[in-house]
Amino acid sequence: MIQKSVLFYKTLFFILNNLGGNIKAKVIRIESKDYYVLTEDKKEIRCSLRGRYKKEYEFKRNKQSVLDIVAVGDSVDFEMSDVDTGVITSIAERKNHISRKAPKIKGSTFRGERLEQVVASNIDNFFIIASCDQPRFNNRVIDRFLVVAESNKINPVIVINKIDLDDENFITPWVKLYKKIGYTVITTSVEENKNIDKISKILKGKTSIFWGQSGVGKSSLLNAIFPDLDLRIGDVSDYNNKGRHTTVSVRMYEVLPKTFIIDTPGIREIDPYGIKKEDLGHYFPDFYPYFLDCRFNTCTHNHEPGCMIEKLVTEEKISIDRYESYLNMLDTIEDDMLF
Repeated sequence: MIQKSVLFYKTLFFILNNLGGNIKAKVIRIESKDYYVLTEDKKEIRCSLRGRYKKEYEFKRNKQSVLDIVAVGDSVDFEMSDVDTGVITSIAERKNHISRKAPKIKGSTFRGERLEQVVASNIDNFFIIASCDQPRFNNRVIDRFLVVAESNKINPVIVINKIDLDDENFITPWVKLYKKIGYTVITTSVEENKNIDKISKILKGKTSIFWGQSGVGKSSLLNAIFPDLDLRIGDVSDYNNKGRHTTVSVRMYEVLPKTFIIDTPGIREIDPYGIKKEDLGHYFPDFYPYFLDCRFNTCTHNHEPGCMIEKLVTEEKISIDRYESYLNMLDTIEDDMLF
């Protein structure tokens, strides 16, 4: 009872001392029109958006390319409006962000309807979570996530989980492939407590996002590293070997001093946003060194004469699997895009 009273007066003291003044905070979750922010004093406050931002949003609604004014990870200033809530007054410029094409708007048929959906911002590490099995390993999805990371200048870390299910060493060639390209690859098992510590070392003092397909064990990994999170864990459907969603919205946690993780809902596919066909190859580091050897500087590496990338694929110097991922993305990269 005494502890509750102390907490109440501390909270009241904080609010009264900040009424009418700007307070710096990070957006840690968004629910409908409510923005929950974490202050430097570790107070969580529910905020709304100042009216001018709402007006700007309404004014640009039919012309904009971005759906989200505020995203998890944004640094903001806010003012207390009463003892319980605040109002966001300014949003700092983002150093980077992760986004994808938003789902198509129902009933819309115009070109450009696939707007940008910002998932999170101001990120240091992008942990791309996959699994050996249950659900099955999918290199195409990993390659799409890598393009998202590369195009936004965010450090990607590939985590291949459930290594205890890989009795036949199926995953070994994939680990060698991605490491040869230059990516950090960590194989993990929560069941066997394998290599969990390697993830922990990369996290310290950074803001890191965890994202992957549903059912790959993302929540289990985070719970193994930070048991206090107690994230809900789902299972995998026997019918289609795909995971069930357990995280329902993007959420940021401060797990250690100046160490933040962003947990995201599992997905089945991701469409990178804002990349032109002629630029896609720039986000494949294994292709990039050979671009100057193509006959045309606008080469899309898809049946153009004198293409060095295609030549190296036929010579098995570039992975056919990576090239097929590239072609798969090339088919849809500009669909429903505004430039």
